[in-house]
Amino acid sequence: MSLKKSLLTLLVGGLMSTAAGVALAQDAPKVLRMVPQSDLKILDPIWTTAFVTRNHGYNVYDTLFGVDIKGKVSPQMVGDYNSSADGKTWTFTLRDGLAFHDGKPVTSADVIQSIKRWAQRDALGQKMMAAMGSMDAKNDKTFVMTFKEPFGMVIEALAKPSANPPFIMPKAVAETPADQQISSTVGSGPYIFKTDEYRPGEKVVYIKNTKYVPRKEPASGTAGGKIVNVDRLEWIVLNDAQTQVNALTNGEVDMLEISPPDQYATLKDNPKIELGKQVPSASFALHLNRMVPPFNNVKIAQAAFMAVNQEALLRAQMISKDLYKPNPSIYPLGSTYWSDKTSYFTGKPQFEKAKALLKEAGYKNEPIVLMYPANFTSLNKLPPVMAALLKQAGFNVDMVSMDWPTLVARRAVKKPAAEGGWNAFITAWSVADNMNPMFFAPMTGNGEKGWFGWTTDEPLEKLKGEFLAATTEEQRKPLATAIQERVIDAAVYAPIGEWTLYSALRKDVVTGLIPSPVGVFWGLKKN
Repeated sequence: MSLKKSLLTLLVGGLMSTAAGVALAQDAPKVLRMVPQSDLKILDPIWTTAFVTRNHGYNVYDTLFGVDIKGKVSPQMVGDYNSSADGKTWTFTLRDGLAFHDGKPVTSADVIQSIKRWAQRDALGQKMMAAMGSMDAKNDKTFVMTFKEPFGMVIEALAKPSANPPFIMPKAVAETPADQQISSTVGSGPYIFKTDEYRPGEKVVYIKNTKYVPRKEPASGTAGGKIVNVDRLEWIVLNDAQTQVNALTNGEVDMLEISPPDQYATLKDNPKIELGKQVPSASFALHLNRMVPPFNNVKIAQAAFMAVNQEALLRAQMISKDLYKPNPSIYPLGSTYWSDKTSYFTGKPQFEKAKALLKEAGYKNEPIVLMYPANFTSLNKLPPVMAALLKQAGFNVDMVSMDWPTLVARRAVKKPAAEGGWNAFITAWSVADNMNPMFFAPMTGNGEKGWFGWTTDEPLEKLKGEFLAATTEEQRKPLATAIQERVIDAAVYAPIGEWTLYSALRKDVVTGLIPSPVGVFWGLKKN
């Protein structure tokens, strides 16, 4: 073969190889790898209020209504709906194209059973069902809610974006008793959960639901068109903050759902990394087990609240002043219901008052089991500081280390701390949770039917009923303030202040982050 022919052969072969390579690159599946906020071990978003499970729920399931970034409620699975003039009868019709991952259509029977199960776990759902007379299927796509008395937050309840969202499941799955976890992950959402690739502590995999029919409206929050632009979404579980950052900067992962606070300056100064603000803000709160000693004594619980030093706690966890703001209110700063009327609670330590209250209440130096999620970077600096503050207030503190999924499971245990239960823990909430007192899961005074901690307080439940019955913001505002004062007086939970969440993304590689009151993962693009 001549030199000329040899060169021509190499050139043609090279061009063909290049073309084949381009074709393969174009056909290669788009895989988005991200580090979730924590490991996913509980797959039932009705059974728990853990955010990582809620986010899993939004991947796999859909909701009847959604909430945009401004808090506006819009139909999601619902096509049309209307209410009677007296507000007692609500009729909903599902939109076309709704199907579960197994190919079966979503029906009214699925919706009704899903709502019933959700309402057993959710405080607002419980209130709605108490006011309801019946819920019936008119046909496969239309169902009717008939109320004994007008209920002022019907679509707000069905659009509840967090803790717990009323996700729609197949009827057979939703028939699982509400106090037991579901065993099936068949949903109708934009992603399909890959059970065969699920490795707790390592990796969680979702694939695009190619048969999902998104709404035509632009995506915002949990509302609008849930368009998936990648073929696979992989959650890579990495607990150590430095390991997370190294994986991101080396291109081993494309995104951190929540950037570690102690790596904020490093990430901010890295030209290859973009910090995206999806969720407007979040808050921390101290939760006590009010059902078992010693916090079943309200005065001892109040003494624990008096130990809170928001500035010290926030500084330890968030490090940079840019990332936190003290706030003694149970509502977000600048929100509709924010108020500075917080009874005895100031967010600043009152150690002498706490010690006096403990003496008055007859505290017997019982150990306080404070659960400590040691490897959860979004929370793990708070418990050691809280333990020190409680000791200064006169408490005997036993801080018990565990991972976050273990904490989530253990907080459901109602036994005394010495028998595997607990006394206190700290967690985080998004603005979607505490912007409205009826949305906030831990704001319960109905004992064992309520959220973990199980406070029994009839005055709080009465105020919540009055808030639900109110029809104007002028009526709701003073009630929201009264609810806040009652939450503090009854020692339901103590606010620790607010913090800013940033997602960390590989710059120009990941785009399309959807502004939302909660973490959602449709809209993301892998370039």
